[in-house]
Order: sequence, then C-alpha cells, then structure tokens
Amino acid sequence: MSKILVIEDEAAIRRVLVKILSEESETYEVDEAEDGSNGLEMIKKTDYDLALCDIKMPKMDGVEVLQAAKKVRPEIPFIMISGHGDLDTAVNTMRLGAFDYISKPPDLNRLLTTVRNALDKKQLVKENKILKKKVSKGYEMIGESKEITAIKDMIEKVAPTDARVLITGSNGTGKELVAHWLHEKSDRSGGPFIEVNCAAIPSELIESELFGHVKGAFTSAVRDRAGKFEAANKGTIFLDEIGDMSLSAQAKVLRALQESKISRVGTDKDIKVDVRVIAATNKDLQQEIAEGKFREDLYHRLAVILINVPSLNDRREDIPLLIDHFTSLIASEQGVVIKKFSKKALELLKGYDWTGNIRELRNVVERLIILGGDEISEEDVTLFASK
Repeated sequence: MSKILVIEDEAAIRRVLVKILSEESETYEVDEAEDGSNGLEMIKKTDYDLALCDIKMPKMDGVEVLQAAKKVRPEIPFIMISGHGDLDTAVNTMRLGAFDYISKPPDLNRLLTTVRNALDKKQLVKENKILKKKVSKGYEMIGESKEITAIKDMIEKVAPTDARVLITGSNGTGKELVAHWLHEKSDRSGGPFIEVNCAAIPSELIESELFGHVKGAFTSAVRDRAGKFEAANKGTIFLDEIGDMSLSAQAKVLRALQESKISRVGTDKDIKVDVRVIAATNKDLQQEIAEGKFREDLYHRLAVILINVPSLNDRREDIPLLIDHFTSLIASEQGVVIKKFSKKALELLKGYDWTGNIRELRNVVERLIILGGDEISEEDVTLFASK
C-alpha cells in the first residue's frame, strides 16, 4: 500500500482529493490533515510515501510544512497545491525540494499522473538504497580481532574528514575494503568512487588514464577524453598499487593534490577537481623512496593517515567468521544450499599458512562448497584445500 497524506485547510477540496485518490487505486491509503501543523505532526509519526500540501493555510503555510518535513523525513516527495496567485511561490517550492505542483481546481489527469510519477520516484529511490546496501555487503569488513577492530575505529574517525589515507598491506589482505568503507562512511558517499589499479595500466598510458587527454595528444587519441580524476569529482579516487606508478605520473598526482587542479595530456589548460584521494600499496614506499622509485614529497602528501591491513596469518581468530561470511555469500551467488563446516575442518583451516590472505581463503571456501559434502569435514579440507 502507498500511504498518501493530503494537507488542505479547505474541507471541500480536501474531500475531493481524498475521494479521487481513494477511487483511483486500491493500493492508495489516504489520510487527511486540516492544517499545516497537524499535517507535520502526522508526517513525524507516519512513514508516508507522498504528501499533497496546500500552500496558503492558517497556522503554518505549505512552504513552512515542506521545509520542516524535509528535515525529519527528507525522502517524502511533496506535491504542492497552489491557487492562481500562488504560482510563483509554487515554483519556488520546487527549489526547496518539492516534487511538483498542481493548480486549483486540480485537473484530474494531471493530478493522477503527477501522483503516480512521484510514487514511482519514491519507489526507485527506495530500490536504489536497497541495491546500495546489497552492493555494500560485498565490501563488508569481517572480523573481531584487535587488529580489525582498531582499523574499524580508525575508519570511523577518519572517514567523515577529507584527510588523505595511505593503506598498506600484502596482496589479498583487503586494502580495497578499507577504501570502500572510508568512502561509504564519508560525506562523499553520494558521489562517485573511482578505482584505478596503477599496476595494471602500462606506464605510457597511466597519465592519460588518470588525467585524460585531448584529441591529437598521441596517435590513438582520436577524441577528447576525461580521466579518472575528473570522473571522481565530488567523490573519491582510489589509487591502488600506487607504488607501481611512474615518476612522471607521480609528479602530476602531486600537483593535483597540491592545487586541486589537473590538466589533460596534450594541453596546459587547468581543470579544477574536488576529489578525495585514497591510495594503497603492497610495497615498502620508504624503501622505494631510498631507491629513487617513489617521490618523497608525494608520499608525505598521501600518508596523512596510515592504515596497515594485517595478513590473515596475523588475525587467525577471524577465520571462522570469514568462512561463515563467504559461505553465505557464495551460496547466494551460486544458488546453492548453505553448508556448515565441522569444528575439525575449521581448526584445520585456522592452522594453514594463508600466503594469499583473504583472497585465497575465499577461493578455498568456494572450492569446498562446490566439491565438499553436505557438511564440510576435515577430510574434505585435506582433499580439496590442500596447500
């Protein structure tokens, strides 16, 4: 059922609106409020899918209701009801967050079309939030060890800021999960999260990939192209394996951090960017600096906050939790029944040398779910997860 609230001080118009909406669909549940203050109290108590609100009302006018309601329930779409003399005010309410407005006396077709469109948008927003939660679940940080707890605490403190973060750790430890969490818990979570694997891009193309290029900048540049920094504007760019970046690209990244400006390959024209930079590496950057392979000034720009992600061998107590998590995730992805691991199987897996870290553990769990018995036994682990 879609719950709709009609806020209108003129009883005759209120009754007409309620009648039209109630008869339009059996899925509409319509409440009514005789003035703005009463309507606002009802909004505070009930999760409405839509509000129709008159502009000119005693006690509290429609503009005041809209502004107050957006503070307590910002997701509710408002359709404003305007008299002939309220048209300018009605247009202004859309700048304040109203979905649309209809004039008195309401045209039946326009009213119903506007209501359906507003409800469709509300449903789309709801579905997007659900989808985002599902996507976020794939990047969940699992573990209760002191090492992981410390990282979670650090993220809670750092994420709301724009401080740059350098994440270190071996391959497969979950550095990208930390980056995702930093973004999703930040004020930039509504903006883009752009990932760049610096190790996977040839050195001659990394500058074009990061900063874009103009037509004719090089042989294959047949048209202008925006880079990753522009794509990440108002959001976060995650520079994974930054230790593999060329020195020339490092110089451009340094300028982007210092001046919040980039220039595409082939032009000196500056482009302003508002980007939070999170970087990660599996290399010892201090050693890279000593060998002349990494710029020390860039390191200090990136490493405002340092987060080291421990290897799986250093947090073995988290292995049973990770196995439970991967079991549920893989069963959902593969469309199979969730399997349990015996205590002996878990103990055996806890004792392995996980050189591939969490990535290796996930692969082993998937292999055991596919090849193992109804309950994963010690024998299954010995057969299918042998090192």
